[in-house]
Amino acid sequence: MDHDQIFRTERTLPFSPQVVYNAFSSAELLATWWGPEGFTNEFESFDFQVGGRWKFVMVGPDGARYPNQSVFTELVPASLIAIRHDCEPFFTLTVQLREVVGGTHVLWRQAFDDKHVAQAVKAMVEPANEQNLDRLTQLLGLSA
Repeated sequence: MDHDQIFRTERTLPFSPQVVYNAFSSAELLATWWGPEGFTNEFESFDFQVGGRWKFVMVGPDGARYPNQSVFTELVPASLIAIRHDCEPFFTLTVQLREVVGGTHVLWRQAFDDKHVAQAVKAMVEPANEQNLDRLTQLLGLSA
């Protein structure tokens, strides 16, 4: 896969790998932090198991609606979440969690199928992925 098709975000969060993993595995929690700043989510289905489907609509601050469909392709508790986004734009998101001193190192890797699509959405995706982790950190800080 071409390097121009992959976007990486890394960060150490001051929470255990299990706590971070739980924020993905709980539909209630995930709906509160998923997506860029200002977006909300309406989950239609959420089956957090390998092969399970996740169908939802992201609602932008302007009210625009963005339907999404994904499947969970790999799940390792407190370690790995892999999600295949199986509608446009096609990509695979892999989130690796590694325990480190003071918390969890998160490696967020989003690999697009098409390099032209990846470059077209790069200006939106890179900050949006950072905002996802900002929102996750904020949520977990409130519940700590």
